[in-house]
Amino acid sequence: MPLLDQIQKDMVASMKAREEAKLNTIRMIKAALQKFQIDSMKPLDEATEMQVLNTMVKQRRDSIEMFRKGDREELAAKEEAEMKIIESYMPSAPTDEEVDAAIAAAMSETGIASAKQMGLVMNAAKAKLAGKRVDGKALSDRIRAKLT
Repeated sequence: MPLLDQIQKDMVASMKAREEAKLNTIRMIKAALQKFQIDSMKPLDEATEMQVLNTMVKQRRDSIEMFRKGDREELAAKEEAEMKIIESYMPSAPTDEEVDAAIAAAMSETGIASAKQMGLVMNAAKAKLAGKRVDGKALSDRIRAKLT
C-alpha cells in the first residue's frame, strides 16, 4: 500500500479515536509528502518518501536538542512523540551488530584502513544497510572510530 494511502487511513482512524496529537503529526507528514510531490512535479517513490521522512526525523532531533538546552522539557517531549509517530512509517533501524557487520564487510571489501578514504567505506556500508533506517551521522562516527 502506498504511504499516502496508509497515512490517509491512519488519519481517519485517529480522527475517530480522537487522538489529537497523533492526528496532527499524521497531517504534518501528509502535508510534507504532498508538498514534495507538488514541488518535484513527479509521483513519490519509496526512496523519496523515506527521504522526506528522514528529513522530518532529523528536524525533530535538532528541535529536541535545542529544547533540552533551553530547559523546555514539555516541548522536547512533544517533539519526541512526533518523532516516534514519524518513525513508525519508516523501515526498522538496524541493530548494532548489523551495523558493525556492515562496516567490517565494507572495510574488507574496499581494503581501506585510513580515515582519509572514509567516504568509500561509508558508501559501501550504506549499500550493505540498504532498506534499513540508517542515521548517517551515527554511521560516520562509528566508521571513524574503527578507522583511527
